[in-house]
Amino acid sequence: MEPIAIVSGVRTPFAKAFGKLADVSAVELGQIVVSEALQRCELKPDAVDEVIIGNVAGPADSANVARVIALKSGVPMDRIAHTVNRNCASGMESILQGCNLLSSGRAKTIVAGGTESMSQIPLLYSRKATEAWMRVARAKTLTQRIAAFAAFRPKHFKPVAGVELGLTDPVSGLNMGETAEVLAHDFAITRAQQDEFALASHHKAAAAQEKCFLSGEIVEVPLSRGKPLDKDNCIRPGQTLEQLAKLKPIFKRDGSVTAGNSCPLTDGAAAVVLSAANDVDRFSRPPLGYVTAAAIAGCDPKRMGLGPVYATAKLLDETGMSLSDFDLIEINEAFAAQVIGCDRAMQSKSFAEKELSRRTAIGQMNPDIVNIHGGAIALGHPVGTTGTRLIITMLRALRASGKRRGLATLCVGGGQGVAIALETELET
Repeated sequence: MEPIAIVSGVRTPFAKAFGKLADVSAVELGQIVVSEALQRCELKPDAVDEVIIGNVAGPADSANVARVIALKSGVPMDRIAHTVNRNCASGMESILQGCNLLSSGRAKTIVAGGTESMSQIPLLYSRKATEAWMRVARAKTLTQRIAAFAAFRPKHFKPVAGVELGLTDPVSGLNMGETAEVLAHDFAITRAQQDEFALASHHKAAAAQEKCFLSGEIVEVPLSRGKPLDKDNCIRPGQTLEQLAKLKPIFKRDGSVTAGNSCPLTDGAAAVVLSAANDVDRFSRPPLGYVTAAAIAGCDPKRMGLGPVYATAKLLDETGMSLSDFDLIEINEAFAAQVIGCDRAMQSKSFAEKELSRRTAIGQMNPDIVNIHGGAIALGHPVGTTGTRLIITMLRALRASGKRRGLATLCVGGGQGVAIALETELET
């Protein structure tokens, strides 16, 4: 693909759902990052041609959340905006669509990103309960209204958690945690290995926070009560293996996936400004980096966590690159078992032959270069946002370490994977 410049990028702090950002809507979160991303590259809203935002749990009062965010951010009304949903990869999909539009010449400047308020995913009522309320609404007389109310039963007042439905795959019938249990079983991943991985994620994230690395990509969020939130609050600096070992499995009685070795429900948003690589001289500072290649692949929904393996294999096949060509790797930590499973699948020759039509294994994800500042287990995973966050963090990490080439990849609920190749500098 034609390289596309990521001129600037920013995100909000990531916060545990139902916590600090619970009262901040997906629109408000998105508006904050879009405005800040523009400001960081000294670009006015009227310079934007199009806004593309990834979002999974679409707010009922903002059907095209990207359009609402664009207008509230000051982007002129004659500019267009649309929302994309590729589940967990929505924040990547928005950027990839922006890349395609820039390459086609349809736009000169695009803002892309993701936003998610998992706190504000509504509680739902069953079809039977909805019908009961409809009878009340249609009642024309007092007698009819009394009869309609008299037909209510306790079951009609039991809500269904929308977030629970959203995290359950309707094809396989498994929720995301249960798919992680499938991988733990298939790849013989122990509870101890998962907990050790989770612990490392928290320790790396805590170190990055202590060194103020993460603050470089964060814009604070004003709160209605108290001080603005200016840092991630999912990170547990004092996390120990002993604490993790005490947690019970939550998806399978005799399983190994716990709240401690899974990513938490999270609120947050992120945005980047995109431009054609040959048109960056108009900005006051050099780009963060460039998107140089991407691949999207499908896989079994029951083993959706392996999506990065299929997508990375496709990326490598299409570009002629190898895993060793990347200086750093960012892979979303939906679950510890999922990332460990991906690494084992990438190292497996038999998996490569059977599943990827390759004669050789993809290779090992060197732990020294993977998620060096922690991942979603510690930072959180606002599903529509994470793809954008991975790209911003990757490019900043490459620049901070003096390295050049990175791979950002994630699994997608429903059985997909996305892999994106990034570079800080293009070859001349």
